[in-house]
Amino acid sequence: MLYSSRYRFIRLILVLGFLFAFNPFSTLRPSLATKERVIVAFGNSLTAGLGVPSDQSYPALLAKKLGEEGFSYKVINAGVSGETTAGGLRRVSWVLKNQPDVVILELGANDGLRGLNLKEMEKNLARIIQQLQENKVEVILAGMKIPPNYGTRYTSAFEAIYPKLATRFKISLIPFFLEGVATKPDLNQADGIHPTAQGYEVILKEIWPIILKVIEEK
Repeated sequence: MLYSSRYRFIRLILVLGFLFAFNPFSTLRPSLATKERVIVAFGNSLTAGLGVPSDQSYPALLAKKLGEEGFSYKVINAGVSGETTAGGLRRVSWVLKNQPDVVILELGANDGLRGLNLKEMEKNLARIIQQLQENKVEVILAGMKIPPNYGTRYTSAFEAIYPKLATRFKISLIPFFLEGVATKPDLNQADGIHPTAQGYEVILKEIWPIILKVIEEK
C-alpha cells in the first residue's frame, strides 16, 4: 500500500514536470511566447482624434483592424492636439520608451497652417526620423497638404517636404493622410479640418495597404 502511494506520487511529479517543461507560456521558456509588437501613432489632433470618442480615432480603428487580420500588435495613440514638428521632436524620447516596432509619423499640418519656417519644419521631421531609425524603428511618414493661405509657393514647398524625406530616409510614405476625406463636409466636423468618425474609417481604409505592407515585411 505504501509502495503504491509512493509510485502514484512519483508518477504525478513526472507528469507535472513534463507539462511544465513543454508549456509555451512557462516563465522559464519566454522565447516561445508570442511577443506583442508595438505601433505608435505619433502626431497631432488628427491622430489624437479630436472631437470623436477615443475608440473612433484612427489608432483605435487600426488596433481593431490588426486584431481582425490576426496580427499581434498594440497600438499606442501618441497624438497631441496643436502639436508642431518642434513639439514632436521634444517627444521622441517618450515615444521610444514605448519600444515601438513601427511609428506612423503624422506631423507638420500645424506648422503649415501657422505659416512657420519650412526649412525648420523639414529639419525637425528629419531629426525625428533619424532618432527613430537609430533605434531600429520602422517609420511610416504621413504626407499632408494645406490650403493656399500663404500663397502657392509656400503650399507647394510644404507638400514637397514629405516625398523628399521619404526618399532621403528610404521610408514608406502615405502620400496624403486625409485622402478621400479633406474638403468633404459629410466626413469632417464643423471646423472643416478634423474628420468625423466616418471620416476616420475612410482614412484607415486608405492607409491600411501601406501599413500592411510594412508589418508584413517586418
